[in-house]
Amino acid sequence: MLKKGLAKKLSIYVDESDRYGEKPVYEVLMDIFYKKGLAGVSVFRGVAGYGSDGVYHTSKILALSGKMPVKIEAVDSEEMIDRVLPDVYQVVEKGLVEVSDTNVIKCGTEEEKKEEHERMKLQGKAKMLRVIVREDHKWEGETLYEAIVKRFIMMDVAGATVYKAIAGYGPRRRFRKMKFLSRGGELPVLITVVDTEEKIKEILPVLDDMVQEGIVILSDVDVIKYTTTGLDPESI
Repeated sequence: MLKKGLAKKLSIYVDESDRYGEKPVYEVLMDIFYKKGLAGVSVFRGVAGYGSDGVYHTSKILALSGKMPVKIEAVDSEEMIDRVLPDVYQVVEKGLVEVSDTNVIKCGTEEEKKEEHERMKLQGKAKMLRVIVREDHKWEGETLYEAIVKRFIMMDVAGATVYKAIAGYGPRRRFRKMKFLSRGGELPVLITVVDTEEKIKEILPVLDDMVQEGIVILSDVDVIKYTTTGLDPESI
């Protein structure tokens, strides 16, 4: 099963018309990858291009459309990719075969999401993380608190809630209050996260880099009850 982290990407470039026996090469490779248990494979048909013959091909020219390139791509562990390479060498008589390092950032099916949801259920001892920054602070051109929340999503943090202040003051002791139709930006924003100690430790270095002015607070908590509204695919 393909997981997040370091992996190998196998890319194979052949002509759409290339055949191995009675079947197109890309179909033969798909059958092999399926039987050998690769996590998945995708086939992409080119719409334009040229090869070593220097002849430009395009799918709009029907007479030449059979010479369009096809790319077969699979991503899996190094062990799984090595398992299919001998078959690839045998089937691909002409074309290009490439293996490169890659990093899987996100991967999963709907069933795996449900299983992951059950595993991440919080019970008992946990950590509460609170991040307070100004509403108008930026990170790489984006509002800082939105950038932080997006980073939490990428890191599979259980959940985050953002609260906007309506009044307050900071180290400079200047009282601020939200007024009707007034310009905002100087009031604080609070981001609250409750997750396991291990997960919180993962995101602390990220916050150390992103929060240049503000406060980060970490507290011990006991999770008494954890409920969700279900896993409707449209709400995920």
